Amino acid sequence: MAAAVAGVGAVLALADISSPLRGPLTLFFLLAAPGAAIGSALRGLDPWGRWISAVAGAVALDLLVAEAMLATHRWSVTGGVVTIAVISVVGLLAPMVPARRLLGRAPGRRDS
Repeated sequence: MAAAVAGVGAVLALADISSPLRGPLTLFFLLAAPGAAIGSALRGLDPWGRWISAVAGAVALDLLVAEAMLATHRWSVTGGVVTIAVISVVGLLAPMVPARRLLGRAPGRRDS
């Protein structure tokens, strides 16, 4: 349900649809998407600590993206939503890739 609400928020922002729900749903997307990506990477924490870390990380990531866009004079709502979406998708997919593949090592080989 939360993914559907976040998706509607992203679509409303990207399509520039004038709606009273555009602001709150876009804000929900900007918090939920990176929060889900960070939360998926923190599987070892207890649920409460994972939730707090995911929300704090999502806010920090949103602020970092906004600051970088403002510093480079490339600020736009559409650009911010797309950037957060791309970072979130990469963050969600990253834990699925085995560490050996990221390091370029074969499964049976040991470096000494």
